[in-house]
Amino acid sequence: MIQKILFVFISSCLFLSFTKKEKEDDYIPWKSDKKLNWADFRIESPSHTNDAALTTTFVSFSFSKSGDKIKFDIECKFQKSRSWIRIKTDYILKHEQGHFDIAEIFARKLNKEITLFLAKSKQHEDLNKIYTRVMNEKRDMQQEYDDETNHSINKRQQAEWDLKIEEMLEELKDYDDY
Repeated sequence: MIQKILFVFISSCLFLSFTKKEKEDDYIPWKSDKKLNWADFRIESPSHTNDAALTTTFVSFSFSKSGDKIKFDIECKFQKSRSWIRIKTDYILKHEQGHFDIAEIFARKLNKEITLFLAKSKQHEDLNKIYTRVMNEKRDMQQEYDDETNHSINKRQQAEWDLKIEEMLEELKDYDDY
C-alpha cells in the first residue's frame, strides 16, 4: 500500500515537474542578445491565411504593496505555442523580431511610467490604469507597424521601422532593468 501511494506521489511530482518545465519552455524572455529563430515558432500555420507569420508576445505586470512600499514586476516574452511562420525567410523572421522588439519597447515604457509615477505617488490604485493605457499603445503600435509595412511587403517602410524600433529601444535603455 505504501509503495502504491509512493508511486502515485512520485508520478504526480514528475507530471507536475514536466508540466511546469513545458510551460517555462513555451516562453522566451526578451533579451538584446537573443533573436528569434525558426524553432521558436511551434505551431503549424493555419491553412486559411495568406499571412506569412504570427508572433505572440506578452508584457505582464504585477505588483505588491507592503506598508508604503510598492514592488512591481514586468516581463516581456514571446510565446512559442501561439506563434507560427508559413514563409521562412530571414526577411520575414526579422519582421517578426520587430513585433517582439516592439513589445520590449512597451515593457520599458511601462517600467519608466510606473517608476516615475511611484517616485511622486504611493497610490497603487492607478497602476493598473497605467498598465492598461500602455498596453493599448502597444497594441496600436503593433497594428501601425503591420499597416505601414504592409506586413513587411513594403521594404522601404520596413527599413524605416527597423531603424525606428532600434532608436526607441535605445531611447528607453535606462528602463531595461525591470
